[in-house]
Amino acid sequence: MIFRILEDQHADKARLAKAVDRRFMQLALTLGRRGLGRTAPNPAVGAVIVKDGVIVGRGWTQDGGRPHAEPEALRRAGAQAKGATLYVTLEPCSHVGRSPPCADAVIAAGIARVVSAMPDPNPDVAGQGHARLRAAGIVVDVGLLGDEAARDHAGHISRVVNKRPHVILKLAVSSDDKIGLAGKPVAITGEETRSRVHLLRAQCDAILVGIGTVIADNPDLTCRLPGMAAQSPVRVVLDRALRISGDSKLVHSARNAPLWLVASETAEAAAATKLGAAGAVIIRLPTRDAPGLDLVSIMAALHARNITRLMVEGGARVAKSFLQANLVDEVWLLRGPDPIGDSGVAALHDMPLSTITQSPDFARRASETLGRDTLTIYERA
Repeated sequence: MIFRILEDQHADKARLAKAVDRRFMQLALTLGRRGLGRTAPNPAVGAVIVKDGVIVGRGWTQDGGRPHAEPEALRRAGAQAKGATLYVTLEPCSHVGRSPPCADAVIAAGIARVVSAMPDPNPDVAGQGHARLRAAGIVVDVGLLGDEAARDHAGHISRVVNKRPHVILKLAVSSDDKIGLAGKPVAITGEETRSRVHLLRAQCDAILVGIGTVIADNPDLTCRLPGMAAQSPVRVVLDRALRISGDSKLVHSARNAPLWLVASETAEAAAATKLGAAGAVIIRLPTRDAPGLDLVSIMAALHARNITRLMVEGGARVAKSFLQANLVDEVWLLRGPDPIGDSGVAALHDMPLSTITQSPDFARRASETLGRDTLTIYERA
């Protein structure tokens, strides 16, 4: 009987300790998300330092990727870091880059235990950070909320593993699977949904559309949430022949928010010079026999320019081409409550929306209601 009571007490303590670890790791993940869209090419990491149940330091990767989350948290903890537990959403780095290894800073601070959500797939780290901590006598636990951390670090993972950005396809569709009327913008979703989309823009390094969308809608493609204009992503337009108008909102704002135009190497030089003078960056790619631009080459060009999280926003042909090229990692399907009718433009051109919603290639991760709209998130299965 006494043995059973002791067993139960031990189990209760273990459950409590696990719950405490989850709470602090969840906070570290929340902190790390503050850097999404602002730290590339570095991952947006969060870190929390806890001693005797009290948070003594917090940190997240700062704009531009430096300083890292761990030294930020250690700086705030000061001497209280000695003997404390560090919760971090990605393995502390162990290599010398533009700053010293975070693993060495953790060791020097006297941290007693590290709870790490996941190993870093970067070949320069890849377990060496955890190994260095253990060699210094630090207790290291790996894997807590690892799936959630992997989603937050999807851009970093894709950068080092796939050598391309993580691609998020955003589709706003009517109740009858249309994205608008030809040549005429249509408000499909409500204000709450649009605010959510602008937040996603701020959390991505770049947003991509085709020239057809630019001509039809004359969009800004910036983040218009209050106080967040500076967090607008790089605007990327696929414009093979450089047809974009010098009077477009994108060109007019090119000196305030970066504008990259992806064109063929045969695009008119005079147009490129004029657009470049307005502040646009022209990315020229080799011509090919097939119409349009080669998406693999585009992904390589964006990867070379440190884009890790790419939001693809339209139009229908561009969305279809990314799906056909197997380059979509995540889909945000935003559905409004009203139909558009037979004259509307199909979401994926001549490809059915079931290519996503009923495909074994995508699994539904989450669904929620936003006012009168619904958001369903699918991810690569």
